[in-house]
This record gives sequence, structure tokens and C-alpha cells, in this order.
Amino acid sequence: MSAVGRFRSVVVDCPEPLALAEFYAALLGGKPDAEADDWVVLHVPGGPRLAFQLAPDHVPPVWPSEPHDQQQFHVDVDAGETWAEVDEAERRVLELGARVVRRADEEDFRVFLDPAGHPFCLCRIA
Repeated sequence: MSAVGRFRSVVVDCPEPLALAEFYAALLGGKPDAEADDWVVLHVPGGPRLAFQLAPDHVPPVWPSEPHDQQQFHVDVDAGETWAEVDEAERRVLELGARVVRRADEEDFRVFLDPAGHPFCLCRIA
């Protein structure tokens, strides 16, 4: 079966497109391209294109929450093969403005919120 189209990008609603694109550029690489005040594109080296769209009334997902956890979407980032590498990645994302949501060392990932409140995980490559 042939595809209808070709993957173009993941678009993230946020209150400050350039600031959030710069956060993800520091996390994943690449350089934000501010095509307009309300639309910024990040071409991640070896990865997908991320676009950040102005949403002035953006309300971040409430996660974790009860009774229905709804992340809406999240990004998984390979942070390294060792816990030392994951610890260093965690230090860096916290410096960039991320917030810790869940840090359970018995799991191979740690959950954070980006500056606009979207969840992402730093994963240990097992």
C-alpha cells in the first residue's frame, strides 16, 4: 500500500515559538528558523522537523493528573548509555529551563516538562 504523503513535521503550540525552538535546538541540535513571529521551524540533524506555532491562549497539558493522564504528545530523547550520561543530560535540560516530573531510576527514562509545559523524556539507551 502506498503512502498518502510524506512526513513533514511535528507542530507544537506554545506561547513563545522562538524561545521554545531555542530550547529544543539546545536539546536536540539544529538552528531555529523564524519564518514569522508566529511560526518557527527547527530542522533537527538526522531527525524530524519540529515547528513551533504561536498559541497566545496556550494551556499546557495537566500531567500527571488523575484520573486520566493525558500528555497529548511527548518527545523521547536518547541521552546516553550510562546513568552518568543521563545525569549530565538532566543537569543541562534543567539549566535550559526544563522541570522534573518523574525521576525513577528503576526505569530507563526520566520525565520533564519543557518551558511551555510539554512533557519529554530523557532515555537511557539500553
